[in-house]
Amino acid sequence: MSENIEIRTILGPRNLNTVSDCPVTDPASGAKGLEGSNAFVCQRSKLDTKTSALKKSSRYRSRSLSASSTDSYSSASCTGSSSDEDDVSPREKVQKNSAGNSDFCVRNINQHAFGRREIEIAEQEMPGIMALRKRAADDKPLKNAKIVGCTHINAQTAVLIETLAALGASLKWAACNIYSTQNEVAAALAEAGYSVFAWRGETEEDFWWCIDKCVNAENWQPNMILDDGGDATHLMISPTVIRFLEKFLLSFCYGIVEESVTGVHRLYQLSKGGKLTVPAMNVNDSVTKTKYDNLYSCRESIIDSLKRSTDVMFGGKQVVICGYGEVGKGCSQALKGFGCVVYVTEIDPICALQASMDGYRVVKLNEVIRNVDIVITATGNKNVVTREHMDKMKNGCIVCNMGHSNTEIDINNLRTPDLTWEKVRSQVDHVIWPDGKRIILLAEGRLVNLSCSSLPSFVVSITSATQALALIELFNAPVGRYKSDVYLLPKKMVNQKVVLSNIVTVADEYVASLHLPTFDAHLTELTDEQAKYMGLNKAGPFKPNYYRY
Repeated sequence: MSENIEIRTILGPRNLNTVSDCPVTDPASGAKGLEGSNAFVCQRSKLDTKTSALKKSSRYRSRSLSASSTDSYSSASCTGSSSDEDDVSPREKVQKNSAGNSDFCVRNINQHAFGRREIEIAEQEMPGIMALRKRAADDKPLKNAKIVGCTHINAQTAVLIETLAALGASLKWAACNIYSTQNEVAAALAEAGYSVFAWRGETEEDFWWCIDKCVNAENWQPNMILDDGGDATHLMISPTVIRFLEKFLLSFCYGIVEESVTGVHRLYQLSKGGKLTVPAMNVNDSVTKTKYDNLYSCRESIIDSLKRSTDVMFGGKQVVICGYGEVGKGCSQALKGFGCVVYVTEIDPICALQASMDGYRVVKLNEVIRNVDIVITATGNKNVVTREHMDKMKNGCIVCNMGHSNTEIDINNLRTPDLTWEKVRSQVDHVIWPDGKRIILLAEGRLVNLSCSSLPSFVVSITSATQALALIELFNAPVGRYKSDVYLLPKKMVNQKVVLSNIVTVADEYVASLHLPTFDAHLTELTDEQAKYMGLNKAGPFKPNYYRY
């Protein structure tokens, strides 16, 4: 096991954009499994040494907070309480719930009652996933599915986890982000008997250790992956790791479900390089993800994140948003609505034209970087905001990231001896230049709306229901239906009469219909004549696959 843990620890942090950048060393031969490992290992070693030295020196300051003041900031960190953290790693603690089960690792199991209340509140705002749980529970469409999950662990995710269990699945879960876990929710899941390995504030080593615990467990053969960012996928199908796991895992794997832009990008890279060994479902580009989660959720959560962490007033502020995809659109709409002057940067002329016609000025980042008050990245790319950009920013500029990966802001080049880091509250750092200028960096460049805030449960319900249907589709598809490639969730699901007797067959329209009763919305029904004229089935689907909502 120690060799396996070592493999996963050096597999490459989640800030790498391409699979080919991630080093893997075979412990038996010492051979590199992927390109670029020498450069990465050397760079990583230098960075760790540099960071360690900085923290020991007077150039790194961290304000200590009293217990009461820490509690007062819990709303700023907002997805998990910070007052429960101590210096003892959860990996060093005895883990056991009230039933005597110890197959989990969380910060504090005694918080489970508080976490259960959080989950119950989320359930009230997640009508779609709760309806799916009720309608499909008798069919058990995921019976014998053994799912490794690697997503954000919060109250909304807990509702999804318990739904998948109700549909028959066995589960082991780790976090895809070291800062977004709600400790009390992880405790509630552990108390309920779920194998959860996650806590807020994991180290990089902890992060890979937790995923390893979900993959390499005694009497456990996972056959599906539910991923957010591609970390579990990357670990489980890396060439070197395959030699250890191919008998154990790959012959049993039904497929991968991925929900983030970053993770989908990784999947397409794997597929293009012939390294994707199982079918994968791209949930991120499903209409019920892009048009709701990416747009509406980000539109609300970016405001909440900035308010909770900085107490900033938006009226009159100049903001530049890097990227005008669905996430960028949501952020732009929200900030414009609060009176901000919004600029957009884009590489795609189509998105740039959309931004222009929506009333935003499309610029290059260098053109506005000296004057803007807030910089937000939403591209899924790397080094979008560089050290050179940050050198030019004005005093007090707020910098944050709304993309999944922590590569968009060049954090590594801020950890240098000439700059001072000052922690002012949970997930908020001042980075101070020699002349006294400081920028306000949120969540160390990681996903700000899950590190400094939370997401609207209703919107997450739409995404969660889509994820659940994607898992059901892959698990029940006949052999050969899906090759080792990346697919979108189909309009019509397979084997629906066998495993989904209570569920209509049009997946995305079904997910939407589950959420309409909340708004007391009533659909118009086509007459036979109208359906014939349009060439449609009265029950749907109402739009072809190529239709862009």
